[in-house]
Parts: sequence; C-alpha cells; structure tokens
Amino acid sequence: MESVRNNKFHKVSMVLLSSRNEIVKLENLLFTMNKIYKIDEERFINFHIAASEALMNAIIHGNRESPVKKVFVDIFEDDTDLQLVIKDEGTGFSQELVPNPTDSGNLLKDHGRGIFIMKSLTDGFECCSGNEGTTISLTIKKQSI
Repeated sequence: MESVRNNKFHKVSMVLLSSRNEIVKLENLLFTMNKIYKIDEERFINFHIAASEALMNAIIHGNRESPVKKVFVDIFEDDTDLQLVIKDEGTGFSQELVPNPTDSGNLLKDHGRGIFIMKSLTDGFECCSGNEGTTISLTIKKQSI
C-alpha cells in the first residue's frame, strides 16, 4: 500500500489479487479511513457497499478471478470528497448491454444489479470500459448536501 499526501489531496493506493479473499483488505482500509474522516455512518455504509460491489465485479467479472491479473485501487480524499477508483485487467464490457434491473422481467434475477447499486448508493459514479479493462470511480461527499 502506498500513501501520498500533498496540500490538495491524500491518496492511498493498493494492488490486490483477483481473489474474493482480497475484498476484506479494501473494506478494512475504508473503515480505518472513516475513523479519521467521520463521514455520516449511513452514508459511509452505503459507500462501503458500493465499493465492495465494485471490487467484487472487478475480481469476478473483470479479471475472472485469474491469478495472474491484478486489481488496482486508488482512494483520493480532499476537503470535500472521498473517491474510490478501481481498475481491473479484464476485457471490458458495454454498459448499454447490461439489462435494467428494475424492468419487470429482471426483478427476480439474482444478478445484474451492481451498476444500479453503485449509482444509487454514491454521490458520483463513472465507468470506463474497454479492451484494457474497466475502471469504476465512486465518489461520496464528506458532508451530506
């Protein structure tokens, strides 16, 4: 893990294996960081759920749990925001092809809600996906608006 601080932001970086066992490392780091930043508990838990979902997707869907592929995590903190950026080494996907989980035909499916969850639980969601992998960015405001 690497940590960088300057006058504008604080950045923590980590490289994780493509194993479900790695998820607890990010979860523990987020809880430790929130002891410092003291984001409202409900908002932080929502961010934590979205972060866990993003990492799980990178490991399972992006890297297909390949032992030779890594997941790169950057956490940026500044005066107003906490931002998590997760990048996998997969082959990417098209967001347009992901079915809407709120459509009646998809309500009972046990998968396909990840992007919807991440968008719903954070203040900012961005996804960039291509042949070089997928990058998900999640942002939460440190103070509720």
